Amino acid sequence: MIVLLIIVVILIILGAFVVRQQHVAVIERWGKFHRFAGPGFHVKIPIIDTMYDLSLMTEDKHMTFDAKTSDNVTIELDVSIQYHIDYSDMEKGEGSGVYRSFYTLQDPVGQMQDYLADALRSQIPARALDEVFSEKDSIAQSIDRVVAEKMRGYGYVLVTTLITSIKLPKEVQESMNHIIASKNNLESATNDANANKAKTVITAQARAEAMAAEGKGIADQRVAIARGIKESIDTIKGAELSEDEANQLFEFTQWIDMMNQYAAKGASTVVLPNDFNQVASQFEQYLTARDAPKPQGGSAK
Repeated sequence: MIVLLIIVVILIILGAFVVRQQHVAVIERWGKFHRFAGPGFHVKIPIIDTMYDLSLMTEDKHMTFDAKTSDNVTIELDVSIQYHIDYSDMEKGEGSGVYRSFYTLQDPVGQMQDYLADALRSQIPARALDEVFSEKDSIAQSIDRVVAEKMRGYGYVLVTTLITSIKLPKEVQESMNHIIASKNNLESATNDANANKAKTVITAQARAEAMAAEGKGIADQRVAIARGIKESIDTIKGAELSEDEANQLFEFTQWIDMMNQYAAKGASTVVLPNDFNQVASQFEQYLTARDAPKPQGGSAK
């Protein structure tokens, strides 16, 4: 009895196993599929039953592919895929995704890589280089649909496919950088030219407005001067002087004011007659010359 009890204990120890969370155990009996065992404590028959542990967690793989665009540029694409075993129908046993994943493919990652390479090489040659960059996400979605449908038949779910980077040959990359730099320089030069143009237009408008204001000021000033002259002449006429005498007095007063303004500008030399009679004589000569008749057909000397 003791020996039998020891044998039973040994068999239990050898047959006991624990399945971790997010894992499943495939149990084979005499080399044939028998059942699945979920997370927790289980017992199998030693020697007769064999247990294989499968992870149901999502896996992440990074792959690199070469492809040629429609404009004959060879590019290198880094692709990231996330996938896991299809465990949604384990109750079906031999018809489940876990069963197919274990008994159908020996190298599921290699198979996915082949499908991805084939899908990429059917998508990339149909696009130019700039289209590959601008349509990167739609390309990833297209190959994801194709590969996901094929891999589901093998018991795998393709969660997502991402094109993480696109690498160009060195000479192509330098050429693109030069094109981008030239475009940026052109935009910068255009912006500078537009700014200078706007500045010139604004300056011209300001100058025109200033000149218009200045002209209006001069015109107003002249109107005020003319009005003042008229009022001064009318005042002088009211002092019992004839019109000619009033004009002569006004013109002489203006000449005196001019001389005062000239002297107020600073130290200067002015040649004047030695007595006022000579000044009056000069003033009379000026009036006589002004009133003298102009010769016909010629100009005054």
